[in-house]
Amino acid sequence: MKLGPAVSSESARSGRGRHVMTSLAEINVVPLVDVMLVLLIIFMVAAPMIQRGIDVKLPQSRRSTSVTGERVEITVPDSIHQSQFVFVGKQQVKLQNLQEIVRQKMEGSGDKGVFLRGDSSVQYQDLMSVIDALRAAGVQNIGMVTRMPSER
Repeated sequence: MKLGPAVSSESARSGRGRHVMTSLAEINVVPLVDVMLVLLIIFMVAAPMIQRGIDVKLPQSRRSTSVTGERVEITVPDSIHQSQFVFVGKQQVKLQNLQEIVRQKMEGSGDKGVFLRGDSSVQYQDLMSVIDALRAAGVQNIGMVTRMPSER
């Protein structure tokens, strides 16, 4: 007498064969990578538009010339009278500390010149206070930055 394939006692009890379900424990990263690449492109395009300088209304001059190269630039905003702050490059500095900071910046450079950008509505006394601090720091040449009448 021939018997069929051996049947386990468990499957005989339940009536069906037991199928083991394996769970898929992997995360599909393709959509995540797609979203991250789109965000990266958006930020790469938007980043240059976000960077802005300090808004200053420069006075006009018909005989202004463009200057290129590395330079120390001091910006005097129209709010200096109330806040007593100026900008060395993009760094906001208290007027009292301007002399020491400019002295530190000028130590390594052979050129002892600074470019001064002042808002057109800055009071003359406030501008002279900044110039006095620059002279006390050892600055020999102070250039005034202006704009041509055709520039905005």
